[in-house]
Amino acid sequence: MTMIESLVAIVVLCFGMLGVVGLQAAALQSNKEARYQASATRLARELAEMMRGNKDIAIETSSTANPYLVEFTGTLPSAGTDCFAGSCPTTKEVAAFQIRDWLARLDAELPGARVSVCVDDAPYDSGGLPVWDCSDSGGTTVVKIGWTQMTTDHAATGSSGVGSGGLARAVRPGVVLPLLAGSSE
Repeated sequence: MTMIESLVAIVVLCFGMLGVVGLQAAALQSNKEARYQASATRLARELAEMMRGNKDIAIETSSTANPYLVEFTGTLPSAGTDCFAGSCPTTKEVAAFQIRDWLARLDAELPGARVSVCVDDAPYDSGGLPVWDCSDSGGTTVVKIGWTQMTTDHAATGSSGVGSGGLARAVRPGVVLPLLAGSSE
């Protein structure tokens, strides 16, 4: 009888230890996602400050006149003038250099980074969830950042995931930050 009680106690202890290991893994994953969220928020604020510093370009609503308005899914814009090595004669060249440098740093920090900087008066759907599509109307420039996240759906494929690795591409932005250009004074 003592032998059976000991075996039952060992089985219960093993299940308890497996539960603790699972909780530890979940805590580590949550910590990583929080770190990505903090990095995305910091980078979005940094872009906002760059745009405020170059607001003559940032207030333009056309993507041809405003290099800050970008759609990024892993391919950096073509390299223009290197403002560190030489001089950038126009504020548009400064903006193009800044956004390329910013996107390179963002891509290095966030796995599978996706960015949309656009003019959008409706960055959320009717349910209050952020969306990637931009209305291209209104007066508010919005930075939307997403990244590849771990998922428990190991069968996820296509545009929402990469399959058995448990990674899911950003179906919705993780960070949505409206930018205010500041006063022109």
